[in-house]
Amino acid sequence: MTVERFQLLRNVGQFDSVNAGAQIALTPLTLVYAENGRGKTTLAAILRSLSIGDAALIEDRHRLGAAHPPHVVLTVGGNQVIYQNGAWVAPLPRVAVFDDAFVSANVCSGIEIESSHRQNLHELILGARGVALNTELQRYVAAIEQHNRDLRAREAAIPAAQRAGLTVDAFCALPADDVIDARVQDAERNLAAAQAADAIRQRDSFLPLSLPGFDLTAVAEVLAHTLPDVQAETAARVRVHLQRLGRGGEAWIGEGMSRISGASEGQDGDACPFCAQDLAGSPLIRHYEIYFSDAYNGLKSAIIDTGKGIADSHSGEIQAAFERAVRVAVQTRDFWRGFMDVPDINVDTAAILRNWTAARDAVLTTLRAKAAAPLEAMTLPAEATAAVEAFARDAEAIDAVSATLAVCNGQIALVKEQAAVANAATLTADLARLQAVKARHMPPLNAACDAYAAEKEAKAESERLRTAARAALDQYRTTIFPAYERSINDYLGRFNAGFRLGAVGSINTRAGSSASYSVVINNVAVGLTANGGPSFRTTLSAGDRNTLALAFFFASLEQDSNLADKIVVIDDPMTSLDEHRSLATILELRALVGRVRQVIVLSHSKPFLCQMWEGADRQTRSALRISRDGNGSTLAVWDVHQDCITEHDKRHALVSAYIQSANAANERAVAEALRPILEAYMRIAYPALFPPGSLLGSFINVCRQRFGQATEVLNAADIAELERLLNYANRFHHDSNRAWQTAAINDQELLDYAQRTLRFTARH
Repeated sequence: MTVERFQLLRNVGQFDSVNAGAQIALTPLTLVYAENGRGKTTLAAILRSLSIGDAALIEDRHRLGAAHPPHVVLTVGGNQVIYQNGAWVAPLPRVAVFDDAFVSANVCSGIEIESSHRQNLHELILGARGVALNTELQRYVAAIEQHNRDLRAREAAIPAAQRAGLTVDAFCALPADDVIDARVQDAERNLAAAQAADAIRQRDSFLPLSLPGFDLTAVAEVLAHTLPDVQAETAARVRVHLQRLGRGGEAWIGEGMSRISGASEGQDGDACPFCAQDLAGSPLIRHYEIYFSDAYNGLKSAIIDTGKGIADSHSGEIQAAFERAVRVAVQTRDFWRGFMDVPDINVDTAAILRNWTAARDAVLTTLRAKAAAPLEAMTLPAEATAAVEAFARDAEAIDAVSATLAVCNGQIALVKEQAAVANAATLTADLARLQAVKARHMPPLNAACDAYAAEKEAKAESERLRTAARAALDQYRTTIFPAYERSINDYLGRFNAGFRLGAVGSINTRAGSSASYSVVINNVAVGLTANGGPSFRTTLSAGDRNTLALAFFFASLEQDSNLADKIVVIDDPMTSLDEHRSLATILELRALVGRVRQVIVLSHSKPFLCQMWEGADRQTRSALRISRDGNGSTLAVWDVHQDCITEHDKRHALVSAYIQSANAANERAVAEALRPILEAYMRIAYPALFPPGSLLGSFINVCRQRFGQATEVLNAADIAELERLLNYANRFHHDSNRAWQTAAINDQELLDYAQRTLRFTARH
């Protein structure tokens, strides 16, 4: 596959809209001639852009004043390869280009060698396979750098304030703890206890809580108690009378009976305490005396005592004391719950007091009724029993709360003991670490740590792959760099360079791999950079630097395993080269033809291209030129033969043509050509006697002087003939005839002298 045609060059460099190249076929050896500034470098840039796919090489040459963007169409391997809208359809990496850009990228910029040159040269030496290995290495190096950047970002997402002084790695490595909440709570309480040691020492534990009970058995007994010794008739008559008296009548009578003795004082008999009448005739007095006996009074006392006992044990003061005890318990709970687990105290004192008061009042109400009718058997009403049972349930609940709080007193004692000897600094550190463990496994830090750990693993894997890639590259380098050093020194020898390269090798830097070498002159190694002595910039001339660049280029081709498929483009390799190195370059280019798919040579030197042309296979060579077209350039077929023949050849051909077929238009040119033909002949035949700048008249005088001697130059006939030919030719030469431009010409005479001149210059 070769570049076969430049089908279209539009709006790039000096090319406006050139399609003339579509008719010009490029062959395995294609020579391109152009004067400076015509567009030769633009073609080289187009081919370089094609090789690496760099649009800037074309876009930077956008034709000035062109309204539309560059557009290039090439024919490659029978297919169109198009550059349009700022991009190639596809690059063609098989194209290798030597031009100023190659020198500037791989060797030096002017006289300076920078790190970028050594890095690019490193890739050039490695070749495709080595570049692939190095690219793989650099990919892992870049990946590690990206990992480092990502790790810094991941680390920033894990605040130091939450790491308890741990590194990110140590923090992320903290294991999960299923009971961390409880451990953190314990640590917080221990620290709080240590900080409040004095308050803890002075604080009491829980006091018991309780509610007084109702002795319903005793109440029931009092209510059911009667006086069985009182006769039924007596009891019946008293009750009938008492009923007449209404509510409180029994008490009233009982009270009155106790006052008979007082009212009867000074009387002969008992007197009524109300009306002071004699009671001897009252039929009820005897019954009253029996009814309101000591037993009766004892029963009343029992009823009163029972009621008083209940009233005292369930009084408002007792209830208030209970409320205070509950409040104290709640306060005690609130204090200790900062240091330990303390159950809630859910006591509705208002509800309890309501139930309590209801039960108390119900029992006392019943006892009051009993006190009003002591001899009447009674029982607690169902409502009173229910109220007492409700209060009993409250009492049981309070007992349960009290028992629970009593259990906490053991833990309180332990807290007091620990707080007395606790170290707050140690407990603070323990708490911080536990909080770090908790934070590590809670959002959002759990995700941040997982991302950090994953990034660390990815980096470790990239580092492993980087190590393997570097080992593979180093192994490859041990073979390729010595071979490249031998190859480049071989080319430098062919170019007759006065120097060679030494210690060609590779070094690894943070910025990437680069090539290192020294220039060896007179067996002395010269460094690439100035260190107070000779260096690359001071020891190599412009021609030497260009020779080195050519050697680098040819040596890199030698290392290319796909050399046979390469399209090699050489742009002006003759810059700063002397004649001998130019010839060596021509020989190397000729040797390259046939080893690669195609060689395209661009130059502004006709002699150089002519030498390339003359030694090339006629079947595989072609030539074109870039010529001016208005204010731009165009492509055209180049007739190399016309530019390769010398002026002597042209004069000889002109005279020969005139002899064959006289052309009046050429007569004066033929006449003017005779003397230069004679001079050129003498310069070749007798270089010692006719050096540049000599005159034929002086040469003829020397010939006459040496005639007949051992150093004779020409015989007499030749001297005479040369003199006659010179006399005729001088008629048409400016330095011997002022009217040479108007001297008359006779065709027959001119024909005769033309024939004689060619015969004379052909006989020796």
